[in-house]
Amino acid sequence: MAHDSTTTATSTATKVSVLTLTAMVVGSMVGAGVFSLPRRFAQETGVAGALIAWTVAGAGMLTLALVFQRLAIRKPELDAGVYAYAKAGFGDFTGFFSAAGYWASACVGNVTYWVLIMSTLGAWIPALGAGDTVLAIGLSSVGLWLFFLLVRRGIKEATAINRIVTVAKLVPIVVFIVLALFVFDPAVFAENFRGADYAGSLFDQVRGTMLVTVFVFLGVEGASVYSRYARRREDVGRATILGFACVLAIFASVTIVSYGVMPMDEIARLRQPSMAGVLGAAVGSWGSTFVAVGLIVSVLGAYLAWTLMAAEVLFVAAKDRDMPRFLAKQTTRDVPVNALLLSTVLSQVVLVVTYFSEDAFDFALDLTAVTSLIPYLLAAAYAVRLRLSRETYGDASASTLRGDLAVAVLATAYTAFMLLAAGLDLLLLSFIVYAPATVLFVMTRREQGRRTFTPTELVLFVAVLAVAVVGVVGIVAGWVTL
Repeated sequence: MAHDSTTTATSTATKVSVLTLTAMVVGSMVGAGVFSLPRRFAQETGVAGALIAWTVAGAGMLTLALVFQRLAIRKPELDAGVYAYAKAGFGDFTGFFSAAGYWASACVGNVTYWVLIMSTLGAWIPALGAGDTVLAIGLSSVGLWLFFLLVRRGIKEATAINRIVTVAKLVPIVVFIVLALFVFDPAVFAENFRGADYAGSLFDQVRGTMLVTVFVFLGVEGASVYSRYARRREDVGRATILGFACVLAIFASVTIVSYGVMPMDEIARLRQPSMAGVLGAAVGSWGSTFVAVGLIVSVLGAYLAWTLMAAEVLFVAAKDRDMPRFLAKQTTRDVPVNALLLSTVLSQVVLVVTYFSEDAFDFALDLTAVTSLIPYLLAAAYAVRLRLSRETYGDASASTLRGDLAVAVLATAYTAFMLLAAGLDLLLLSFIVYAPATVLFVMTRREQGRRTFTPTELVLFVAVLAVAVVGVVGIVAGWVTL
């Protein structure tokens, strides 16, 4: 995601090759979600459905990555983050709505890290369960606030940590794929090909996997951030496509090879991180331990990066006068302390809510994905609007005009389909997160002495509030489940 900090010192930035740029893209996109893929897919579909799902997700997310890459080039002044595109295209309140959603997705995503850590440790400490017991939530809360205190003190040395994290997450993934191929059983794979009795139609099976593919590809917009490091402008597009292809190959490989190790109904019952369970079945208990250790190091490092990112979303928006002034406050060590505090509070609230969910990890994962989709949809729609108005296109060739329109329309259609695939429950829950955040918008307008809502904004706010109320009623009545 492009923040103000990424635009400084552009002229002095070290220029790197396409391969190095590609590696940076891969490192930014491969996160903790990959460790959960075998179970999430096996719960929904077999090999055939998984292949279709990754084809659809790969094509859809690539169009989205290309949209962000094109927007970064055509609108370089919009560097305050994903929400800047929504604001430029559809007004202040929509821009705020996008910023709130992107911030919420980062905070909820941080909860998945703690649930996954506790679930991993739960293999050795039964009292931690699947990361959803009182003890697990208590320890996760302690970790949440310890990281708040660490970051508040100014611990932002990301370079050394990121190197360790990149190795920690890539080595177990590569080892997993190689070892799973060694024990690959064609008979088991064939049995898993069409799916299981508990799966519905092939379309329903594929739809059931869509949110996890959105989750693991979160950060796809970050590829465009690295454009300032490129030797040539065309290198950015190449690195985006190469990096994305590598990441897609990793995710699809982890999913598909698992079907050749165990029957899918057994994979579906594994605890998260299910990659550890599959490797344990393949090579013995050391395999589970190997993946678990790599995951914990990876997740803690990723958590530090996403904690800073969540705070940065609010901080940059406040500096741009799109959020209240108090969120722009920094300590003497340049830490956005109030933005960091508010982000930690939201993560804590969601962490407590996971206790009441049917599956803490899946709930947090799905909610992260669905809250990120509205900002993505608005950015893609802005790309369509930009192309139709021909702003910034000047004397662009017919092929450029056709190509950009096709990419923007496909990205918009894909993100809209993802929102529909998420289902009514998750959409209602996401609006319960969005609606209270509007308080920050009201505070911002009052600080600036501006009218709280324009007539159009008031209609949008009433609609958001109405959907959130329906969601709350649904939870109380029992027809919306966590």
